[in-house]
Amino acid sequence: MPRNTSTSADVNDARNELAARLRELRRAGGLTGQQLAVSLSWQPSKVSKIEHAKQTPTDDDIRAWCRGVDAEQEIESLLAALHTLETRHAEWRRLLRGGLASYQEHHARDDDLGTIFRAFCPVFVPGLFQTPEYARSRFIESARQFGHRQDIDSAVAARMQRQEILSRPGKKFRIVITEATLLYTLCPPEVMLDQVGRLISLSMLPNIRLGVIPFETFSPIAPQHGFWIRDADLVTVETFSAELNLAQPPEIELYTKVFESLALTADHDRKARALLDRALETIAARIRVRSEQS
Repeated sequence: MPRNTSTSADVNDARNELAARLRELRRAGGLTGQQLAVSLSWQPSKVSKIEHAKQTPTDDDIRAWCRGVDAEQEIESLLAALHTLETRHAEWRRLLRGGLASYQEHHARDDDLGTIFRAFCPVFVPGLFQTPEYARSRFIESARQFGHRQDIDSAVAARMQRQEILSRPGKKFRIVITEATLLYTLCPPEVMLDQVGRLISLSMLPNIRLGVIPFETFSPIAPQHGFWIRDADLVTVETFSAELNLAQPPEIELYTKVFESLALTADHDRKARALLDRALETIAARIRVRSEQS
C-alpha cells in the first residue's frame, strides 16, 4: 500500500480549493489582501494565511469575508465546503475540546449507524475490546498530549458503555491485530495479561471474528497504520494530530482491499487463540523477571 497520500492529499486538496475560492472572491471584489484586512479589522497576515491554506477559516471568518467582498450569496456554499473539510480532517485538539468522555459518547452515537465493522489495529487493542485498565492507560497517554486529565474516569466508563454494542443483535465485527499489538509495553504487564484474556473470551463470540498476524508470517502489505471501516460508508484513520474520515468510494474500496489482504495473512479461531496463549506466556515471564529483580 502506498503511504497515506490518498488520505492526506485529498484533505490538502480540499483545503487548497477552499483557499483558492476565497482568493478568487476577493479579487473579483476588486480588493487587495491589505484592503480586505483593513475592512474586516484583521491583521493582513490573516488574509494571507487563509488564502495560502496556512490557516483554516472559521464559520465567522467565511461570513465576514463574503460580506467584505460583496459575495454573500457564496456563504452557504463555502460553509458547506468548510464543514466537509472539518469532518474529513478533524484535529484532536478540536475533537477533544469537550473532554475525553464526550468524544467517547460521540463515537457511541456513530456506532449505532453501523452493522458490519472491520478494523486493522497494528499497535493498540481496539477500543471496543479494551479492559477498563487498558483503556485507562490509553486515555492517560492522550491526556499527556492534549490535557483533559480530569475526566479520565468518565472516559473509561463511557468506553465500557460503548462495548454494549458487541452484544447487540445484528452487529458483526471483523478485527485484525498484529502479534506485536499483544507484546508492546504500553501498559503495566498485569494490565496486558488481563487484556489478552479479554481478547480470548471475545474471540469465542459468534459475531466477532478476531485475526492475529504472527510475527513470522510474511505480510504483502506493511502495517503502516490502523483504520476502521464501517459498512461500506466510512473509513476512519487516526493519526497523531487528527482523525481522518474518508467517505469517497475509491478510498473505501482501497481500504477494504487492504483489510481483506491483511485478514488473509492472519490466524483465526484456534490458531489465533494459540497466539494469544503464547502472548500470555511471554507477558507472565516478564512479570516473573521483574519480580525476581525487585
